[in-house]
Amino acid sequence: MDYPGNSQDMAVPPVEGVAGGGTAYGWNDGGLNVSNPLKGSIDPTEVPTADLVHVWCLPSTANVGPQEVPRNLEPVNLLAARNERESVQLAIRPKVSWSGSSVAGVVQVQCCDLCSASGDRLIVGQSLKLRRVVPILGVPDALVPLDLPISQISLQPGETTAVWVSIDVPNEQPPGLYEGEIIINATKADTESSSQCLGKAEKHQLFTELRNCLDALEPIDGKPLDEVVERVKSSTTSLRKVLLSSSFSEFFSDNGPVDMMDEDAISNLSVRVKLSLTVWDFIIPTTPSLPAVFGISDTVIEDRFGVGHGSSEWYDALEQHFKWLLQYRISPYFCRWGDSMRVLTYTSPWPADHPKSDEYFSDPRLAAYAVPHSPVVSCNDAAKDYLQKEIEILRTKSHWKKAYFYLWDEPLNMEQYESLCNMASEVHAYAPDARVLTTYYCGPSDAPLAPTPFEAFLKVPKFLRPHTQIYCTSEWVFGNREDLVKDVISELHPENGEEWWTYVCMGPSDPHPNWHLGMRGTQHRAVMWRVWKEGGTGFLYWGANCYEKATVPSAEIRFRRGLPPGDGVLYYPGEVFSSSKQPVASLRLERILSGLQDFEYLKLYASRYGKEEALTLLEKTGVYLGPERYTHEHMAIDIMRGEIFSSCRSCS
Repeated sequence: MDYPGNSQDMAVPPVEGVAGGGTAYGWNDGGLNVSNPLKGSIDPTEVPTADLVHVWCLPSTANVGPQEVPRNLEPVNLLAARNERESVQLAIRPKVSWSGSSVAGVVQVQCCDLCSASGDRLIVGQSLKLRRVVPILGVPDALVPLDLPISQISLQPGETTAVWVSIDVPNEQPPGLYEGEIIINATKADTESSSQCLGKAEKHQLFTELRNCLDALEPIDGKPLDEVVERVKSSTTSLRKVLLSSSFSEFFSDNGPVDMMDEDAISNLSVRVKLSLTVWDFIIPTTPSLPAVFGISDTVIEDRFGVGHGSSEWYDALEQHFKWLLQYRISPYFCRWGDSMRVLTYTSPWPADHPKSDEYFSDPRLAAYAVPHSPVVSCNDAAKDYLQKEIEILRTKSHWKKAYFYLWDEPLNMEQYESLCNMASEVHAYAPDARVLTTYYCGPSDAPLAPTPFEAFLKVPKFLRPHTQIYCTSEWVFGNREDLVKDVISELHPENGEEWWTYVCMGPSDPHPNWHLGMRGTQHRAVMWRVWKEGGTGFLYWGANCYEKATVPSAEIRFRRGLPPGDGVLYYPGEVFSSSKQPVASLRLERILSGLQDFEYLKLYASRYGKEEALTLLEKTGVYLGPERYTHEHMAIDIMRGEIFSSCRSCS
């Protein structure tokens, strides 16, 4: 795997099997021909940064590789509802080298709060965040957090570096136009190290400034009021100058934003990226309209982080993963596989009567939770009457309507189907209203339910009834025959509480929507467009952290053999990239969030104008017509979202 700052002598195409459907990373045979008169030794503090680097912006659906070709820099204009995250990418590519080392040079990226005319702000570090796009197997994917409000990035000769800019709009944020800028300066390579370690002269200057402030303020007893005011003003100016010096750039507070600095403190040699965000009055629901349940392997966490099953460190590690994933409108469940694809799934590792379980299940961001069929942590008498006790407690809670039991993953033969039915019968003996979820893509292979495989697939609900309430089918089964969906739905009894959910995993493959590494950005986002159009009421993904086993947190990430690259891995351990223990999101996870937010936009539009009108909008804008016909360009997405904004803002 490639790490930030690694030097590469040449651009290498994506590894075989990763490129998907021609995803336009910008790979080409020759380097970019740039005519630039700068030669010899270059002092970046005396040369306009625009003469040293290309800077341009790209949408969140672009896969920006090392050989991405520069474009013109244009202002960024974004649209977001409240409780929505909107993102854009900033690309930087050196025109020349100004560093004496192996890197082309270092740039400083500085951002400020976004402000409205009425004085409201979207604050750096809270709403506005920057992450560096890092390649995995040569494909842009990992999003490694950058320091705020100022970061420094080393640029490689002849390579494009991408920065992911995301803006989270709080629920209560006043609607309006918010504006700000991201400022880029080429710097000397030693700027960062010198700012991290103060020299004796700089320490003495800071000491003198602070002592002068103290001297000015201490002898004020008995002084005239106007003199006291003057001394306070003088000291305030001196203190602000000290705090806004480069020595404390990493500690700038949210209430002392960079945009309050004097103009001459920011070089007029900078490249300035204008950023505008229109916040409208629609609020994305806190509880997702679509339950999207994603698996987290507890054994992967145990192995990589060295935490014993059931230990206090184990509970802490699971809680970190659970809470971190909630920001992506995902309802996580933990899982471990047994024999023949029997699976133990649970959202809370604690028993139902533990306060933590109630905290988890009551969280409004959680749309659904998995209840384990057997004890998660063994103890002497845990197994006896365990299921009955858990269900009796949960059925008294208002959040019971979120509960489901996921007992078996993709049963394949009569033995597995019968085992599943027996387990489900036990659940329903204690709770007739319990929802059992079953994933499947075929009927039992050793007892065909119909003459053809697809007909047998259609008969699974009749075979499983009444032991399953959520029939969760693979999108792979349908191929490009979207019309077959109605055949599945016609077999279900929604009046009896039966639901149809879908899932993706190894399949479907390119060009159909999925989350494999190397697919187009719109292909990742289209998974949720497909769910909305087909009418599924929930979605399942088998694993978000299912990489190969490792016993050290910082060990290189390896995808599991036999699976398409990226399948089962949507985020990475932070320790792989830095000393941070926070998980690192993938581009694909961010695009899943965007797709889930699009789902809420379409649901809003349908609530105003009907499902047929919403389908017409989805198709006439070219966003999504079918699993092989969806937009490859981001513009169509902006047009659709803009139309929903224009049509619904007065009545949302």
